[in-house]
Amino acid sequence: MASKKEPVEQRQYKRFRVRDDTVVIFRSPDAGMGRLIDISLGGLTFDWVTSEVLPIEATKLDICRTGSVFVLYNLPCQSIWELSIYEKHPTSLHRKRCGVQFGELTPDQKSQLEHFIQNHTTGEVQTLRY
Repeated sequence: MASKKEPVEQRQYKRFRVRDDTVVIFRSPDAGMGRLIDISLGGLTFDWVTSEVLPIEATKLDICRTGSVFVLYNLPCQSIWELSIYEKHPTSLHRKRCGVQFGELTPDQKSQLEHFIQNHTTGEVQTLRY
C-alpha cells in the first residue's frame, strides 16, 4: 500500500496578506497596474485585468499604497507563474493572477520591504494542506 505524502512547502519566506489599498505597477513593454494580494521578502502575488492574452514580462515593479506617500520603486523581479481567473460572465477583458519573484534588492529596498510587511499587512497567509 502506497503511503500518502504531505505536500512540502517550498517557499523560503513567509507570505503576508496585504490590505486592499495597495497596488503593483509593473514595468514591461506594456506597463500595467494590479491589486497586490500577498507579499514576502522573496516575492509577491497580484491580480490585474488586461485585454491581452499574452503573459506579462515585467522586470521591475513599484508597490504603492493608494492615498499614501508610501512607494517602493524599481524592485527587480521576474514573473514565475501566471494564471487566468475564471469569470462567470466572460468579456473581452481577462482577469489574471501573477506570482513574481524579487531579484537582487538593494539594502534600502530590502529595508523598505521589511517596513512594508511589518506595517501594511494583515497577517500571515496559511499554507494549504492536502
